[in-house]
Amino acid sequence: MTTHFGPSALATPANLLTVARLVLTIPLLVMVVDTGATWPAVALWVVLCVSDGIDGHLARRQGTTRSGAFLDPLADKVLVLGAMAALVANDTFWWFPVAIIAARELSIQAFRSYWGKKGLAVPATGLAKAKTVIQEVAVGFGLLPITAADATWVATTVLWAAVALTLVTGVQYVMAGSRSATTAGHL
Repeated sequence: MTTHFGPSALATPANLLTVARLVLTIPLLVMVVDTGATWPAVALWVVLCVSDGIDGHLARRQGTTRSGAFLDPLADKVLVLGAMAALVANDTFWWFPVAIIAARELSIQAFRSYWGKKGLAVPATGLAKAKTVIQEVAVGFGLLPITAADATWVATTVLWAAVALTLVTGVQYVMAGSRSATTAGHL
């Protein structure tokens, strides 16, 4: 029998996994800044990325919560942007594409929060979920000793693909939010 949680629940398996992901992000970032591309960093990165999919599956199966709707994207942003910043700090990634991604992510989060306070949801699209995966793959290649040392173009190419998807999905969010607001009479 599957346990089902209501929208106001806090202590759910999905939320506990999300909080664990946030906590484990800290040692990953320290590891990346201190030692750069290593197999242990790749292993921890993969565990953290896979756990994102698992907590989403648990939430859909056991009931989504308002706290999970806040915590999961926060954990995603802290993990991905933190890892990208750590890779900038150790000169694996150039700061400019990471700054573009960070600006979009923070802007869209603010946009979604603004419309959420007005009672309008702007849910993640399939392309936005793919964008997150491409961002995670870019970081993975930045952490992978083989591509970080001998084939830096791989991580750089995937990072720029992530920038493109990040910008496209940002436009999609703005358009979807504007349409929702117009339909609901909020503009």
